[in-house]
Amino acid sequence: MRDNINWLVKYQIFYCLITSWNVVCGHIRYSVPEELQIGAFVGNIAIDLGLNLKQLTARRLRVAPSSRKQYVDVNLENGIIFVNGRIDREQLCGPSTECVLSFNVVLENPLVLHQVEVEILDVNDNAPSFPKRQIRLEISESRAPGARFHLEAAHDPDIGTNSLQTYKLLPNEYFILDVQERERLGKLPVLVLLRALDRETISTHQLSLVAEDGGVPVRSGTVQVTIRVNDANDNSPVFSQSVYQVNMLESAPIGTLIITLNATDLDDGPNAEIKYDLSSHNSAEIRALVGVNSKSGEIILKGQLDYEERQSFVINVHAIDSGHLPIPQYCDVLVDVIDVNDNAPDLLVTSMSNAVAENTPVGTIIGLISAEDKDSERNGQVQCRIPNELPFKLNSSINNNWKLFIQHALDRETTSRYDITVICADTGDAPLTSKKTISVEVSDINDNAPSFTQSVYTANIMENNDIGDSIFSLTAFDPDSGQNSLLNFTILNSPVVSYVSINPQSGVIFARRSFDYEILKNFQIQVQVQDSGVPALSSNVTIDVVILDQNDNAPVIVHPLPEYGSTVMETISRFAEPGYFLVKVSATDADAGLNARLSYDIFQATHRDLFTVSAGTGEVWSIRGIQSKDASKQRLVIVVKDHGTPSLSATVTIVISVTGDEKIFSATSLNKDREISPDVNLYLLMALGTTSIIFLVILIILAIIVNKSRSGMGCQYYSLDTCCCLETRNFLNGTQKASRSLQVPRNYVEVFGGDPLSQSFRYESCSTLHSVKRDYATSHNCAQSVVMHNAEKSTIGKGNGEMVSLQAWNSNSKAIYCAKEK
Repeated sequence: MRDNINWLVKYQIFYCLITSWNVVCGHIRYSVPEELQIGAFVGNIAIDLGLNLKQLTARRLRVAPSSRKQYVDVNLENGIIFVNGRIDREQLCGPSTECVLSFNVVLENPLVLHQVEVEILDVNDNAPSFPKRQIRLEISESRAPGARFHLEAAHDPDIGTNSLQTYKLLPNEYFILDVQERERLGKLPVLVLLRALDRETISTHQLSLVAEDGGVPVRSGTVQVTIRVNDANDNSPVFSQSVYQVNMLESAPIGTLIITLNATDLDDGPNAEIKYDLSSHNSAEIRALVGVNSKSGEIILKGQLDYEERQSFVINVHAIDSGHLPIPQYCDVLVDVIDVNDNAPDLLVTSMSNAVAENTPVGTIIGLISAEDKDSERNGQVQCRIPNELPFKLNSSINNNWKLFIQHALDRETTSRYDITVICADTGDAPLTSKKTISVEVSDINDNAPSFTQSVYTANIMENNDIGDSIFSLTAFDPDSGQNSLLNFTILNSPVVSYVSINPQSGVIFARRSFDYEILKNFQIQVQVQDSGVPALSSNVTIDVVILDQNDNAPVIVHPLPEYGSTVMETISRFAEPGYFLVKVSATDADAGLNARLSYDIFQATHRDLFTVSAGTGEVWSIRGIQSKDASKQRLVIVVKDHGTPSLSATVTIVISVTGDEKIFSATSLNKDREISPDVNLYLLMALGTTSIIFLVILIILAIIVNKSRSGMGCQYYSLDTCCCLETRNFLNGTQKASRSLQVPRNYVEVFGGDPLSQSFRYESCSTLHSVKRDYATSHNCAQSVVMHNAEKSTIGKGNGEMVSLQAWNSNSKAIYCAKEK
């Protein structure tokens, strides 16, 4: 069959090439089953188009899909079309019996389009499934055998024999399955009743319905069919007794439960829902005296029982279900009334006054209480009492009368109202009690002075405030009430009245002026609060007002003082060594705290790699030696900033004149007035030359020894003529103090030391200065600059001749750098 397809494809291609050159010609058709793995073979387009493998690449053969997703692709090495993505026939074509995937194969030079169709064949990859996991049916037990019940059909997305073919019902004694064939609807399952149902025997039936397809192998789906048997009203309610007998006290309150009736019905649902009611055989008096809860069967007392009027009565009740054509059932309830002490004492309270002042004397009578009992003399004697924790007491008098008087002093601030419950009980076998509540209001007197929570308060206000700003809010407490608790605030110390004012009612203190921290840092306010009682009572409090600093003052440079406008003139020798102390910039700030904390930095500089400034001290140091290319006038702008928000700053401009007529060794070695005689110069030249030669020989010998050993201190060559020798030991010496914040020029090379703090050292290559003929011997000077981060002290030395040494150390280590001219 495949040979026939390939022959047909070749014939179509040949016909296309003859009839057209640049247009779409013919189409090729393949057939593949769905759900093939990615990379699966579809067809060989090269063979089918009669192309060799070189032409595939030369003519840029490619697949142009007609949809967004490319399900197939072509391998240009062998011309095979393969599966490029998962192909699901049900997703692509749904229930359609024919499913074709179309795309174009494009060839260039000349441009030719070949239409390719891939028929997707169905495989049995889907089992029949029901729309629900469980089918629920309700069938009345009164349904006759032969009744039919339609069930929900299963669904299988496959087609042909792979789709749903039949249904099966697992065997049972009550139901069978009838499968009906409907046009367009397919096969539908119908449940047929074999024998009558009895809910009282089996209330629920569980069946299993199986749907099968015709694929190989067969796939199936199962659903659980739950059948609930509905009840038919074939049973009437039944009471456990025909006559019930109960005893009731005549003192039983309305709503008392007399008895609960319970009838049963074998049916279910509405057929078993029993309703209770009084039958028509009851008199109007019985209906007014009792009531029946229709659902629970509870008989409730609706009226008051009285043994003297009725000693017993009968209640006739019927029960009926809610089914169709219900049959009622009847029963009688016999109630015997028992005589009791059913009359409680009756109390009458006479109050002397609605309110009692808290300073009312102890022993004052504030009320009278009388009691009366309608029962017989044996049950009619009454005893009354009140709770012992109250500051009141009852005093008995004649004929069931009592006096209520004050036993302890009253305090309205502790308790402003008393609810006195008077309890009276008779002397019957079952004593009856009566209660009466007397409310006593305690009126206030001005016996409490206002008070503050603290004796001293602290209020903070930022300087430069607006006039009228709130500074502080005072709160005072007075436990009194009414007029006695109305408070008034006043300021006692009159000098601060010009600073602040106070709202007499709210206690809010306002600023009457704008404060300046630099002039006034704090002051105290004496405030008095007074109530409106008679006589008035008062208390005092102190408020310590603290003015908070605001960054409103810029730093002021106090040293060096400008000589010309805002410019400071300084000089430095061209031979000044690195680390030379030039000048210290000092500034002050009238603010406080962070607003007065100053830091120094270089804002502008002629050469940023020549000088640095200590951020904390303002000391200006040289970073390196002055070179011949450096300008003779150096301009350095130092900026001083505070740490306020926003930060304020000031600058000073330092103009540095570079002088080249003498070399600075130390601050005490300069003496411009001293002159050296020519003889002394000659001797000095000879001595320096001899010393330099000896020192050079020693250094060469040491260098050879170190080079051979390569151990101990270690020697690392950075070029053919330069080495760096490091030695670490505790050492602290030097003639000049280097700042911690020395900044290093970018052209320095960083060499990391081996100490625990990983301090870094930097150096730059030596440069030979031009020979300068002066009073001293002519020499080649090799200057190096070393900067050590976080250094404590540094010493920089120079030598004459071919070798120059440079030393720098801190409190933990020493590093020696050696440079030898080539």
